[in-house]
Amino acid sequence: MKTIKFFYRDTTMDLAVPDDTPVLTSGVDRLASDREGLDIVREAMEHPIDSPRLSELAKGKPDCVIIISDHTRPVPSPDILPNMIRELREGNPDIKITLLVATGFHRPTSTDELKSKLGDALYEEFKDSIVVHDAHDPSRNVKVGVLPSGPDCIIDKLAEETSLLVAEGFIEPHFFAGFSGGRKSVLPGIADAVTVMGNHCSKFIDSPYARTGILDKNPIHEDMVAAAKMAKLAYIVNVVIDENKKTVAAFAGNFETAHRKGCDFIAEYVCVKPEPADIVITTNGGWPLDQNAYQSPKGMTAGEATVKDGGVIIMLSSCTDGTGGDFFYHIIADEPDIETAYQKFLATAQEETRPDQWCSQILARIVRKYTVIFVAEPEQQEMVEGLKMTYAPDLDTAYKMAREIKGEDASLTCIPNGISVVVRD
Repeated sequence: MKTIKFFYRDTTMDLAVPDDTPVLTSGVDRLASDREGLDIVREAMEHPIDSPRLSELAKGKPDCVIIISDHTRPVPSPDILPNMIRELREGNPDIKITLLVATGFHRPTSTDELKSKLGDALYEEFKDSIVVHDAHDPSRNVKVGVLPSGPDCIIDKLAEETSLLVAEGFIEPHFFAGFSGGRKSVLPGIADAVTVMGNHCSKFIDSPYARTGILDKNPIHEDMVAAAKMAKLAYIVNVVIDENKKTVAAFAGNFETAHRKGCDFIAEYVCVKPEPADIVITTNGGWPLDQNAYQSPKGMTAGEATVKDGGVIIMLSSCTDGTGGDFFYHIIADEPDIETAYQKFLATAQEETRPDQWCSQILARIVRKYTVIFVAEPEQQEMVEGLKMTYAPDLDTAYKMAREIKGEDASLTCIPNGISVVVRD
């Protein structure tokens, strides 16, 4: 027997399994280095991809907006931002720098969460120059164009008005955009609700190309690239992190080519072949992405990619922050069954996309085909059941329930971190 550690909150839930049980894991840890993240980022910025150095871009610019990630993303900002700020000031010592928090469709990031993300020193220096984006306040956003698929491209006014727009971020598999990072800082990061909903429409979510690890022919990605161009995103710094959230690689420069190079790089480490099984255990990688149900379909798609027809997916996601969005929850919970909810998603026109329906649609796509046993904090049982899944208080209980469904001889595949792998042939 061997023990598999599945990420949950800031710890793990462990399970003893037979020695021959397939375990699908990212190879990113092979990049482990003794080098400091600050040094890795600095070196990347010294050799930007298809772009002048940030210090050159800053010359003659009175102000700069740096798009930063919100509380749901484990972006190691203390590795990235000091380097970006230093180069900006080298190019123009008087440049005014604003940090614009890319909340996308998420709730606002709190002061405590900003302090945790930035560290005390950065927070104290910029606390009066931090703005949290609000996708739901039209007065704070402005139209800059029209997306290829038709909806207006509306972004935060601060981004449109600045003389230099740049972004931090990180690259990992993303369950419908292919990979995170790059253009996602703009759409959905600092986009208006109208733009986000148009881009995340049911037709696009249903596309076979809107899947983990796919960029080419992905209609969601194509709209995102167009939005970043309209926003005049001039420069990015994106990192790759290991399972311990440590920076192991960095890519700086042009938002398209630097991002693509980073995606190609990480793909070599995260792509794994399916190991079809009756039962698949997966997670959302622990904190911070397992803090709500809204984010949880990300890890579930890894299980979806390798579970057998009629199988059981065990999903571990603490959901300490609850649903992550009332719309996300009620779109499913208020329907009599999962099939009714799913068919309503498919019938929704692009211009009628409802808030958060993209995550709900993916969750419904999975739940309608497989039994999903969801491990979360006890106070979230009602929420889990409202989403048409089966609640379990811990992994041992969930696995016992799955074996009762599929039999004692049921095959098992383990995915300790469902957001860190791309499961595909």
